[in-house]
Amino acid sequence: METASASSDKGIGLTVLFSIVAILGVVTMFAAGLTGDQIVAAVGFAAATIAASLAVSATHLFG
Repeated sequence: METASASSDKGIGLTVLFSIVAILGVVTMFAAGLTGDQIVAAVGFAAATIAASLAVSATHLFG
C-alpha cells in the first residue's frame, strides 16, 4: 500500500493567491463598513468567503 504523497507547488501558489484575494475582500468589507455602503461590504464579504474556501480547496486538491 502506497503511503507517500507528492506535493505540488501549484497547491501552495493557489493557496497564497486565494488568501491574498480573501484579504482584499476583508479590507473592502472593512472600508465599506466605515463608509456605510452595505452593498460593497456584502460584495467584499462574498469575495472573502469564496476565496477562502477556494484556498482551502486548492490545498486539498493539489497539496
